[in-house]
Amino acid sequence: MKWIDYAAPNSVREAVDLLDQAGDKARVMAGGTDLLVQLRLRAYDLDLVVDGKGIPDLNELTYDPVNGLTIGAAVPCYRIYGNAAVSQAYPGLIDAISAIGGRQIQGRASLGGNLCNAAPSGDSIPPMIALNAVARIAGPNGTREVAVEDFCTGVRQTVIEDGEILVSIHFPPPEANTGAHYLRFTPRNEMDIAVAGAGVSVKLDNGNIADARVILSAVAPTPLFVKEAGESLVGKPANDESIAVAAGIARDAARPITDMRGTIEHRKQLCEVLTRRALNTAIERAKENN
Repeated sequence: MKWIDYAAPNSVREAVDLLDQAGDKARVMAGGTDLLVQLRLRAYDLDLVVDGKGIPDLNELTYDPVNGLTIGAAVPCYRIYGNAAVSQAYPGLIDAISAIGGRQIQGRASLGGNLCNAAPSGDSIPPMIALNAVARIAGPNGTREVAVEDFCTGVRQTVIEDGEILVSIHFPPPEANTGAHYLRFTPRNEMDIAVAGAGVSVKLDNGNIADARVILSAVAPTPLFVKEAGESLVGKPANDESIAVAAGIARDAARPITDMRGTIEHRKQLCEVLTRRALNTAIERAKENN
């Protein structure tokens, strides 16, 4: 491994200056559980690693029912699911966070790191999209906001530009009669990546579905937001027939590959099954959330 400089800035401004000077030869380390592995594999040719763990803005974790939830890019998973108020308000997000690696990994891994790693199988990204999360990015020209659904542009590629850093992710407050769920299939329960996954959210209105979002993981170059699946549910009763139609649309939208982990046919079938199951759980949660 080549020599790589390490910096531990104390502010977003300091981090941006370091990143701007290094250009495409620098990466931010939010937790390191992905980045360090990629460096060992020589996937990146870097001169500098910027550690975000010492930056207060990247470690923010705040929630209230009016303003919603803000999670700093470096906040480790255990702090999120360990917060009782957050766990109660955003169970669909907790589904995914609890599935990321084992306890040791969750002590370091973060939503920000998972998002910036931009792996198609990233567990936390589908529920973030389902929950209308927005990423706050800082750079040499100030700050900007990007919907998480637009954040990943390809396999391990994002909208982050040279000199920029993901500061935090914001979730709107949960509304009454809404529910979300994330479900994945893996050969093992822990320390494995998804063969396929589905993150969904729904909003109910007098027994009908007023809004829905369906996102698939590990079956396309980026997390796959299947808008047609959610739209097919709007105005329909929350029953098995409506769910089956949406699940079929999700199956047909999937663009998986065949590899050592699964075939195209298997992954497409999983998308249908996981979408159906995730929608059923999300609907049950929405009925309880009034």
